[in-house]
Amino acid sequence: MARIVSEKTLQATKSKESRKNYIKNNFILYLFLVPAVVLVFIFNYIPMYGVTIAFKDFSPIKGIMGSEWIGFDHFTNFLQSPNFQQIFMNTIKLSAFELLIGFPIPIILALMLNQLRRAKVKKNIQLIIYAPYFLSTVVISGMLFIFLSPAGPINEFLTLFQDEHVSFMTDPSYFRSVFIASSVWQVAGFSSIIYVAALSNVDPQLHDAATIDGASLLQRIIHIDLQVLKPTIAVLFILAVGGIMGVGFEKAYLLQTDMNLPASEIIDTYVYKRGLQAGDWSFGAAVGLFNSVISLLLLIVANTVVKKLNGETLY
Repeated sequence: MARIVSEKTLQATKSKESRKNYIKNNFILYLFLVPAVVLVFIFNYIPMYGVTIAFKDFSPIKGIMGSEWIGFDHFTNFLQSPNFQQIFMNTIKLSAFELLIGFPIPIILALMLNQLRRAKVKKNIQLIIYAPYFLSTVVISGMLFIFLSPAGPINEFLTLFQDEHVSFMTDPSYFRSVFIASSVWQVAGFSSIIYVAALSNVDPQLHDAATIDGASLLQRIIHIDLQVLKPTIAVLFILAVGGIMGVGFEKAYLLQTDMNLPASEIIDTYVYKRGLQAGDWSFGAAVGLFNSVISLLLLIVANTVVKKLNGETLY
């Protein structure tokens, strides 16, 4: 037993020495990391001190240090507010549906593109499906208001089958469908790039051998392509779950109207209105911190579950 312990200690010592030697021999390369580390520290870590205003009655005149400490009062007020349940559930529903619908589509697109053998056709299709990603959110929102307005082309087409116009942008029941469908159309093509890149590592001989053995196209996709994509899918799924509370603020705010507010008011838009427009800085910071904590917990849970099921993990 003592011999086994001594061997493990010796191996650990050798590993540390080899690591030190590697760093010493490549010291110049590590210097290139210094600017990035400094920038991250200045712009990402130092501003974290400002989150303390969530626990204070912040006054710009008194500053962060001089403002009165009130503890968790802002969090309590938010959790007990009449519209908390509606705002929280709007955020969860919008994010969950967007994840369930939008996450698999880039994978399907990548698998379909991988089956195209004509390079020119494949490039043209990729150009078409990538293009919406480069349109700004403001442009996308403006297009939605134009196309889905009562006098827009969509309603004009629907009048062929029904007499009444559909109020897509004012009826709360249509908001989630419009939001999710437009997000998938805008992002799915560009999101498939990483899966297309991962599929480029598939050995063509595996498909040839499987075809000779009588495997169908679906069987080859399941047992070859998807097996290659599993690590990538696992990591991206963990990140997607971690950002489930971060529904796109810009599009939700731009598509928001007084009529669809019961479905479109999410945590991010609520923070903007209370924190910036109403000037309640501390309350807005508290709600934003609450949102971030929920996202962190979801990230940890998703990472743990995926690690047990698939063995892939972020840490």
